[in-house]
Amino acid sequence: MHSAVFLIEFGAIILGLGLLGRVAGRLKFSPIPLYLLAGLAFGNGGLLPLGASEEFVAIGAEIGVILLLLMLGLEYTASDLVSNLKTQYPAGLVDFGLNAVPGAVAALLMGWGPVAAVVLAGVTWISSSGVIAKVMGDLGRLGNRETPVILSILVLEDLAMAVYLPIVTALLAGVSLAAGSLTLAIALGVAGAVLFVAVRYGRVISRFVSSDDPEKLLLVVLGLTLLVAGVAQQLQVSAAVGAFLVGIALSGEVAEGTHTLLSPLRDLFAAVFFVFFGLHTDPASIPPVILPALALALVTACTKVATGHWAARRAGVGVKGRWRAGGTLVARGEFSIVIAGLAVTAGIEPALGPLATAYVLILVIVGPLTARYTEPLAVYLTGRRVRPGPLLASVPSPAKSPEGVSEAVPEQNQDPAGRA
Repeated sequence: MHSAVFLIEFGAIILGLGLLGRVAGRLKFSPIPLYLLAGLAFGNGGLLPLGASEEFVAIGAEIGVILLLLMLGLEYTASDLVSNLKTQYPAGLVDFGLNAVPGAVAALLMGWGPVAAVVLAGVTWISSSGVIAKVMGDLGRLGNRETPVILSILVLEDLAMAVYLPIVTALLAGVSLAAGSLTLAIALGVAGAVLFVAVRYGRVISRFVSSDDPEKLLLVVLGLTLLVAGVAQQLQVSAAVGAFLVGIALSGEVAEGTHTLLSPLRDLFAAVFFVFFGLHTDPASIPPVILPALALALVTACTKVATGHWAARRAGVGVKGRWRAGGTLVARGEFSIVIAGLAVTAGIEPALGPLATAYVLILVIVGPLTARYTEPLAVYLTGRRVRPGPLLASVPSPAKSPEGVSEAVPEQNQDPAGRA
C-alpha cells in the first residue's frame, strides 16, 4: 500500500511539473517560480502535504543540484576558466562588492546574526546561470559583443562558489575557527588539484570516459560524477562543487555527448530540487517577509545592472550593450536556492528560507523582463540615439535583434571612449 501511495504521489508531482513547464513555455519565462510554488502547495501548511514520497524527493533534489553543477561545468574548459580569472577578476570583485554586501547588511539589520549575513550575502550575490543562458538564447543575443562579458561574470561567480560553499558549510555546522580553516584549506586544495588535473590531463580523462555507445557514456559519466561528489562531500567540500569540477575536466566530444544525454535528467531532477525547497517552506511564513524581499530585490536588481554596465564598459562594449549586459544579469535562481537550502537544513534562521524563496520568485520573474527592456528604457530615459554615419546610412540595415535594434551599427559608430 505504501508503495502504491508513493507511486501516485511522485507520479502526480512529475506530471504536474511537466504541465507547469508547458505553461511557462507558453508564457516565455523560466519555470523555476512555478516549481517553487508547486513545492509550497505540496509542503507543510500547503494545500496537499506529501507523505510517502518526501524522502525520495529529498534524494532526487540532491541529485538535481549535482547535475545542475555538472552541466554548468561542461559549458567551460579549464583553460577558459584560467583565462577568465586572469582578465576578468576586477569585474568579479565589483560584482561581489555591489551584490553580496546588500544581502549581508539586510541580514544584520534584521538582527539575524553574522552567519545568516554570510548566507544571505551569497543569495543576493549569485546570478542564475541557467535562467540567463536561456534568456540570451531566446532573445538571440548569444553572438552579441556583451555576451562574453556576461559569461565571464557568471564563470567567476561559479568559481567563487568553490570557496564560498565550504565556508558556509563550516559556519552552518558551527565548527571552530581551526576546523573551519582546515575545511577551507581542504576545499581549496581539492579544487586546485582538480583544476590542475583538468588543465594538464583533461584530454586523457575525456579519452578514458569517451565511448561510442551512449549507454556506456551515460553510466560512466553519471557514476563518476556521483562518486566525486560523494568524496568531495566526505572531505567537507560541497558535493555540488565536486560535480562542477568534474564537468570542467571533461571536454570536446565527450562534453558534447554528455550534455545531450544528461540534459533530460538534469531538467527532471532540477525541477524536483526546486519543489523540494518549496516543500520545506511554510506558505504562511512568506507574507511577513515579502516587504524585505521586495526591497532587497529592488536594490540588488539595480546593483546587478550597475555591475554589468561597468564590466561591459571596461571591455569596450557600446552603450546599448552595457545596458543589455546589466539587465541580463538580474535573474537569481538555482544557486541562491542551493545556498538558502543549506541554511534551512541547518535551522539557522527560520525566516531565511521564506525570504530567499520570495526573493528568488521576484527576481526570476523580473530577470527576463529586465534583460529585454533595460536597454530600450535606458536609451529612452537618457535621450541617447544611435545615428548611422554617412556611409552606413545608405547601406541596407543588417539583421535585427529580437528588440528590433541593429546589433552591428551601434558598435561601428562609437568613438574610442565607447560613446554612441
